[in-house]
Amino acid sequence: MAELDRRYGQGAAAGRAEAGAIDQGLRAYMLRVYNYMASGVAITGVVAYAIYAMSVVTGTDGAVTGLTPFGNFMFASAFKWVVIFAPLALVFFISARINSMSLSTAQITFWLFSALMGASISSIFLVYAGESIARVFFITAASFGALSLWGYTTSKDLSGWGSFLFMGLIGIIIASLVNLFIGSTALQFAVSVIGVLVFAGLTAYDTQQIKEMYSVNDDGSVSGRKAVMGALRLYLDFINLFMMLLQLFGDRR
Repeated sequence: MAELDRRYGQGAAAGRAEAGAIDQGLRAYMLRVYNYMASGVAITGVVAYAIYAMSVVTGTDGAVTGLTPFGNFMFASAFKWVVIFAPLALVFFISARINSMSLSTAQITFWLFSALMGASISSIFLVYAGESIARVFFITAASFGALSLWGYTTSKDLSGWGSFLFMGLIGIIIASLVNLFIGSTALQFAVSVIGVLVFAGLTAYDTQQIKEMYSVNDDGSVSGRKAVMGALRLYLDFINLFMMLLQLFGDRR
């Protein structure tokens, strides 16, 4: 009996040690995901503001009075369509090729995508007041943090949300593309409201899915590529949630 108790105790201790190692590895993996995502958001913000600063002519009071030649090229020429659609093309490229990339290539491609996204959304500084952009950014960050934390800690299985959220995402993409050409304010408002709900749901859903992607048996390269792909998913949730909230609550110039 004593021998059985001793063996049981040893087995329980080993189980606790293994669980502890998994928990520690999972925390390190998720921290890596969030660090990649945060670096992407930072690159996007810096590039967006830098392009805006190079694109505008301001008066003595700081108000925008016109566009520079670079600004006309970025915002008033056919090149603006390249800027708008380049990030979308790169997302499809990363998603298709991530498993065949080296970790360093995946990282560089993600940061390149973040820079392209910064160029794509730089026009928000022409449309919205800077204080308004900052306010909505912090609201987005707080909302994203709460939703992602809930997705990470909840015991509720969110996998059933996937198909519903995916359909909502496809609808938002199609409606947004259509509205680029028709410019309907009513359609834009509807897209923004639905978009906030969809990307709020995707933030929690993706966090749980990224958590479940972790495997203690992954080597450094596989785990790193998973972290980059997870960061890309959360980055897209954050940026799109920010854009939808900005369209709803941003103060226009």
